[in-house]
Amino acid sequence: MNIAVIIPTFNEKENLPLITARLMALPLPDLRVFVIDDNSPDGTGQVADALVAQYPGRVEVLHRSGKLGLGTAYITGFQRMLKTDVDAIAQMDADFSHSPEYVPQLLAVLPDYDVVVGSRYVSGGKLDERWPWWRRFLSWWANSVWVHLILGTHTRDATAGFKCWQSAALQRLGLQRINSNGYIFQVEMCYLAEKLGMRIKELPITFIDRRFGSSKMDARVQIEAALRVFEIRHRHASPVDKPAR
Repeated sequence: MNIAVIIPTFNEKENLPLITARLMALPLPDLRVFVIDDNSPDGTGQVADALVAQYPGRVEVLHRSGKLGLGTAYITGFQRMLKTDVDAIAQMDADFSHSPEYVPQLLAVLPDYDVVVGSRYVSGGKLDERWPWWRRFLSWWANSVWVHLILGTHTRDATAGFKCWQSAALQRLGLQRINSNGYIFQVEMCYLAEKLGMRIKELPITFIDRRFGSSKMDARVQIEAALRVFEIRHRHASPVDKPAR
């Protein structure tokens, strides 16, 4: 199976070469990595260029002009990879909160589903024990209460950023329908996939806090994401075409 792993970056110069090496070491010889860097001032873009030279034909980088957001990075990456011969496209963070060693597990069950989610909130899933109680509570509340209440989603980890999609499923999803940027992008993708009747499987993962650098998820971003759930409900209020089987 040909798989592309999309990794958006902003100030991840310490993490990027480490996580790329871990991905390259997986027993997946047809795996490639697509880095999308938003003009990181710490030099992440130059690190990515060095990885392209280190892993010829397996690492690609797109340099963007500025901090254009997580959602647009993934949409750009999906669109680029869908023009290639990949069978599956994974999305994950660069900061090791998503362990590369889970990728083969997600891929192993993907043939039976449209998308497989690395989930913190199914049986066996865990959050980093070093997280303070309030951060653990907010994450649980956003997924188990807020998004479920407003959108009626059934996916336990609707904000998960670690997913593996069948390429055909992303094509049927219709990426032009996605308008969210930032972290709420994950919720809109999940909501549309459910509304279209896609087959979703959640596998438990342990979510580990980042190794290096600082988190981009502050209180302002969290509040904005919570409010934008209403926009998603309004935007997709009308029925959408079901994907062909």
